[in-house]
Amino acid sequence: MRQKKRNVPTGRAVATAAVLAVTAGCTAQATGAGAGAARTKPPLLAPAHDATPAPSPTKPKAESKPKPEATPTPEPKTLFARGAEGAQVRELQARLRQIGHFNRTPTGHYGSVTAAAVSSFQGKRGLDRTGTTDTVTWDRLLGMTKKPTRAELYPSTANPVATPDPRCMTGRVLCISKTSRTLSWMVDGKVVTAMDVRFGSQYTPTREGTFNVCWKSRHHVSTLYDTPMPYALFFSGGQAVHYSSDFAARGYSGASHGCVNVRDEGKIAGLFAQVRNGDKVVIYW
Repeated sequence: MRQKKRNVPTGRAVATAAVLAVTAGCTAQATGAGAGAARTKPPLLAPAHDATPAPSPTKPKAESKPKPEATPTPEPKTLFARGAEGAQVRELQARLRQIGHFNRTPTGHYGSVTAAAVSSFQGKRGLDRTGTTDTVTWDRLLGMTKKPTRAELYPSTANPVATPDPRCMTGRVLCISKTSRTLSWMVDGKVVTAMDVRFGSQYTPTREGTFNVCWKSRHHVSTLYDTPMPYALFFSGGQAVHYSSDFAARGYSGASHGCVNVRDEGKIAGLFAQVRNGDKVVIYW
């Protein structure tokens, strides 16, 4: 008796069925001779390369502040001008003298000589040559000089004091040299104080010789020339030793009418207080 053959799936059929099952998204289990249960893994999905990354957070832009407007430079302020007098003017002159712009003894009087010295300093520094000392000029001068010593503020004389004439070596004497243009107040051969002086012009020369102080006049005014002659010490007619504001302002560019001019008011004031009528006056070359 012939037995009927059972339909046993072949290996190729099993494999085909597994592929179809995987393709259908299922889990297939192979059966058959020699085949164990096998579970297949789902395929890996490729990463999406065209995905747009999340934007990174950005800092808010700081608001720009308007620039402050430039502060305008203040106009220079005038400190000293012609006609000014005092300790600060004396310091100005001493500082100018330190750097070669003022070749006189400081007097504390701001005249044409001081104005010319200031103008010279301003020109060398590229400033407006006004001859007036303003804040800019003064600050520039302070930066280039040192604080004047007392000897610089109150020097004895612009020129070295001359060797005293032998007639000056005894007693109380106003010893006046035309060569050095100095006056030395001497007592018993010793110089007590000295100061710069100028004399008359060739048309009104100062007399030379030995004289005596005949009278003193503190607030004298010339009756001939109608000009002030403070601290006048008369020694020969109308000729006297006295303070001259013109000498303080103009220096040796001017001349007297025959008197002996002193340009330092402080010194002549001190001399006036010490000198007595009858004291000797010697004027020589």
